[in-house]
Amino acid sequence: MPNKMFAAIDVGSYELNLKIVEFVDKKMKIIDDVRYRLDLGTDSYAKGKIPADKVSELIRILKEFAGIMKSYKVSNYKAYGTSAIREVRNKKILIDQIEQRTNIKIDVLSNSEQRFLNYKSVASKGVDFLKIIEKDTAIIDIGGGSIQISLFNNGKLDVSQNIDIGAIRLLGNIKSFDVKTSRYEDLLEEMVSSQLTVFARLYLQNRKIENLIIVDDYLSPMVWNVTGKNQMQGFMDCRAFFDFVDTLKGLDAGVLAGSYSEELENKDLVGVSAALIKETIEITGAKQIWAPGVTLTDGIAYEYGEKRHLISLEHDFEEDIIAFARYISLRYMGDEKRCRNLENISLKLFDAMKSVHGLKERDRLLLRMAAILHECGKYISMHNLSTCSYDIIISTEIIGLSHDEREILANVVKHNHAYLDFDVDKSGIMLKDNDAYMRTAKLTAILRLANGMDKSKKQKFTDIKAVLKDNILNISVYTNKDITLEKGLFIKRADFFEEIYHVRPVINQITRLS
Repeated sequence: MPNKMFAAIDVGSYELNLKIVEFVDKKMKIIDDVRYRLDLGTDSYAKGKIPADKVSELIRILKEFAGIMKSYKVSNYKAYGTSAIREVRNKKILIDQIEQRTNIKIDVLSNSEQRFLNYKSVASKGVDFLKIIEKDTAIIDIGGGSIQISLFNNGKLDVSQNIDIGAIRLLGNIKSFDVKTSRYEDLLEEMVSSQLTVFARLYLQNRKIENLIIVDDYLSPMVWNVTGKNQMQGFMDCRAFFDFVDTLKGLDAGVLAGSYSEELENKDLVGVSAALIKETIEITGAKQIWAPGVTLTDGIAYEYGEKRHLISLEHDFEEDIIAFARYISLRYMGDEKRCRNLENISLKLFDAMKSVHGLKERDRLLLRMAAILHECGKYISMHNLSTCSYDIIISTEIIGLSHDEREILANVVKHNHAYLDFDVDKSGIMLKDNDAYMRTAKLTAILRLANGMDKSKKQKFTDIKAVLKDNILNISVYTNKDITLEKGLFIKRADFFEEIYHVRPVINQITRLS
């Protein structure tokens, strides 16, 4: 039985956070929440390293976290580093030193993994989250190094873009200009507006955003506190939000800390976050904001509970990833009908081969995405389809996938069209290890076979049945149409499939009586 106590640790750009949670009755209960301010981001973003004195302080705090975890008898934990650790040049050495001195292992999140966990932290609010995304909604996730803006349509995530205008990075840039503090606000608005205007032109056409969800460490907790403890806590009309921000401008740091949150001591970062939110409201036209008062550690704990079935899931995150893939395909003029048919055939083959391929449900998800994105590169070049498809996928941040998973996905799509060399060193696949190579090869074999079965792009059969027996994969296709082309292309692709799995696929046409 999974341990119901868990510790989540976030080594952030400006704060370290430890959250002890307990899972009770399929819900997540916060037992303790400890935070320390430690500015790692300023030096990391500007110099690519963290000074020795801050590393020592980081180790001291993590030792304290380890002691707190021990006092609660928590053995299961996850510790993640975000952009400040991610951008350090010697991060492997730094992470090793931390583990040696604290016994806490830090994993570094890619940006897409970090934003997906923040997204899950918002979803942990349950009914409020599901209700608000019924209407067109945007999330602005403000980090130290960058922001992520994500858009929901009909309850599904379909756009997400990262922009390098995080709170600490912006503030550091402005301070480097050597201008008076009174000029900060004007410069902020110029820098933010120029970036967000581009986002609006590319992604907000014909959209009417009703709600804006705010995730940040600076202003969101203040909105959460000022709205009071009631059913509408965290919700605020956008006009009221503008008035609230104007009120904050006249207060000094001490008043800010005393009136709204003991932890908010940096008025400059509050101001940067306010500018980012205000400009986002302006470009989206949002009517209402929601600051759910969550942090990355909520998402870390939520994911732990999700994977171990300790909480009730009210939102399908996998379908969000698939919806995002469909949006990418649509953006590059993909044939939705064919993509859905290829997806259906691919999954039938995958499921029939479970006893042989040794792949996991996560690989099934990657196969679905590969089927959806299999020809996205045609938008750029029909001649260089494989390379262009790879470049589009590897350059597109897909929320919910790690960088390594995106690499596998891009290579499956690429080698669906291009030759795959069995010599790993000559394959041209930039993968980290043999396991990633084998996952790529196995998924490629399935996608190639499925693709050959609909090469005419006429969806001659949508009803198929695949059964594995005695190293023969019998694929029955139910159609009265001429499938000479499909059978001809099937043979060559069957050879590659057999080389990967030592299973011979055979296609059998079954005609239906009129």
